[in-house]
Amino acid sequence: MSSDITPPPMPGYGPAVPPPAPARGPRTVLVAVAAAAVAAVVSALVTAGVTGDGEAGPAPTVTVTKTAAADDGAAPADDESTPATEETTAGEDGAENEDGVYALDDTVVYEPATEVGLFGLKRAVTGEYAEPENTAYLRFTVKIKNGGKKALDVTQLTVDCSYGQDGKSSESVFDSEAGLDGGPDTKLLPGRSINVPWGCELPKGEKLVQIEVTPDFDSEEAIFTGNVK
Repeated sequence: MSSDITPPPMPGYGPAVPPPAPARGPRTVLVAVAAAAVAAVVSALVTAGVTGDGEAGPAPTVTVTKTAAADDGAAPADDESTPATEETTAGEDGAENEDGVYALDDTVVYEPATEVGLFGLKRAVTGEYAEPENTAYLRFTVKIKNGGKKALDVTQLTVDCSYGQDGKSSESVFDSEAGLDGGPDTKLLPGRSINVPWGCELPKGEKLVQIEVTPDFDSEEAIFTGNVK
């Protein structure tokens, strides 16, 4: 028997031990915190919607503006446009001017096509048989043109005058010798016009006059004002 003893084989090495995981850096911590915050907000919203505890706030005001696509890919800018000015239009029973005030030499146009104007303004003095007599007054002619399609009842014509800064009432003048007999007695047919002579008291020292003319009961009054020589 041999005296040599063969030693048993050495055991092999076990599986490799994995290296320790690297520590989490600041970026990983920030991402985790942000995710947790978002999750908390979403959870709160869902809870409020389910339980009904949350109150809905006022809806935001939305302004729609005209936009155009930008060529360079930038976001389009809002187009702040100025609102259009409203046009002043006449109603069926009103003059075109919004406030109804005109110069002495203006022509007022009513809808559909009635025209009213003053002509031949001049100073005069009434005679001894006039009403009022021997009084300084302003003489003028009211011209009315019927451009509509039906007769205009100009027997309803009214003319009222005043003078001065304080608007003192002016008496109408009636003088047959001067042709001042008041308003017309007939209707005005379509396409025709009529000239109505009129007179209003105006002292010699006064220049500012206001003459209010209403062609018929269906129309608003037109106010003519200005200074006379």
